[in-house]
Amino acid sequence: MVDQVLESLAKFLPETILTITFCVALLVGIIFRSRPKLSMVIALLGVVLSIVFTVREMGTVQSIFSDMIAVDPFAIFFKLLVGFCAVFIFLFSLYSSEVQSTIKRLVEYSSLLVAMTLGMYLMAGATSLLMIVLSIELTGLSSYVLAGYVKEAPDSSEAALKYIIYGALSTGLMLYGFSIIFGLTGGAVDIYAINKALSTGSVNPIALIVATLLIIAGIGYKISAVPFHFWTPDVYEGAPVTITAFLSVASKAAGFAILIRFFKVSFIDSSALGLPTGFWSTLQEFEWNKIIAILSVLTMTLGNLVAVWQNNLKRLLAYSSIAHAGYMLMGIVVLSDKGIAAVLIYFVVYLFMNLGAFYVVMLVANKTGSEDIDSYKGLGYRAPFVSVAMVIFFISLAGLPPTAGFIGKLFIFASLLDAKWIWLAIVGAINSVISLYYYVRVVRNIFLRDPEAGAERIVFTIPQIAIVLLLVVPTLVLGLYYSPIVELANSSVIMIGIR
Repeated sequence: MVDQVLESLAKFLPETILTITFCVALLVGIIFRSRPKLSMVIALLGVVLSIVFTVREMGTVQSIFSDMIAVDPFAIFFKLLVGFCAVFIFLFSLYSSEVQSTIKRLVEYSSLLVAMTLGMYLMAGATSLLMIVLSIELTGLSSYVLAGYVKEAPDSSEAALKYIIYGALSTGLMLYGFSIIFGLTGGAVDIYAINKALSTGSVNPIALIVATLLIIAGIGYKISAVPFHFWTPDVYEGAPVTITAFLSVASKAAGFAILIRFFKVSFIDSSALGLPTGFWSTLQEFEWNKIIAILSVLTMTLGNLVAVWQNNLKRLLAYSSIAHAGYMLMGIVVLSDKGIAAVLIYFVVYLFMNLGAFYVVMLVANKTGSEDIDSYKGLGYRAPFVSVAMVIFFISLAGLPPTAGFIGKLFIFASLLDAKWIWLAIVGAINSVISLYYYVRVVRNIFLRDPEAGAERIVFTIPQIAIVLLLVVPTLVLGLYYSPIVELANSSVIMIGIR
């Protein structure tokens, strides 16, 4: 038993480092109360160190702590995604007026960001029903507090309260679904045992459908899928921009990691014959992917249609984030390695273009004090560089060439056509066209409207411009040279479920 624990701990180093970082950041904050930024530096270094150890684990395929956590290329892919996202958020925080205005609480802010990152690391590798719930709760409890971090803002406390209520409800639904699965499979807790139980025996189909719907409801809340999205616009608007950006990318990525691993390992018949290479067959003839297809259509359609009416940039990007969750769900529907690899590719490009858009919104809000679309009138004349960067991010979010967003959607649609989901590809294409309208609205204000009388030129510091470049360059480069992320995504998908 001791040897097994020690062996597991040796493969648990990224999470261990984040745990130690959380404790050290808090202790340093207590000891050096007059230097709260020191905790943020320690937290940032801890996250960077966790990324280094995650990279060292690449190529490992092992199940640790009695099949509770998987250390495999799929988990490592999402850990790296979350880790790099966390690094960018810490950099954003250095220049966020919302965060810096509450500098006395910076210790709690930094520590909770580390705890939230740790929860998402665990979500990426969770293979036990217990670990799935615990990791989601760790992530959720940290994010509830961070969503209401700026207590002085009138909508911040409301955002946190709504987030807690919806989070508690979704967790309760998911737990009920897990309890039904536990009963149907004879007490199976880890997803490998669930797969074995479903493949060797018959279960009540009605109970299985109910359990699956409840589980999808719980995970759907994490990825902002319709109809579990109600918290998203209010929380995104009320939370600091840094936390909003983190939730829109990292939290969504961790939710998709659980969704993909749970369904691929639990409900896929690995012994099925007669299927093309890379395609899967469902157990018990239960086509849960059709439920995902309906959610995908609802999510992308509602997200894009409601975004058209938004005047607040954070709310607009919130609905845009919902729509992108719908696009990524299309990759899961096809039941193939190619579809899941497309989702992973999409997440890499989504990280850069979405974080970039939120960062520009934060920089402009710092200077103008407004997140409204009208405050962007004539921004192209007042801040040319940042305005051009914003246009590139929006072009990429719309999925137009030669940006990385086009490559992300290209692989998603290619996987759909390869699996003969023609109607879903058409719906996705129509939604992409709709999204152009609200992105162009912002671009029109930036370059085709005159600035208000007396508006002065906006100047940004060199470090702020450097961070914009760190996001805008990959958004352009990955639109032209994308083979490395394609190879990484393909190798990560193949190893899911192997232990």
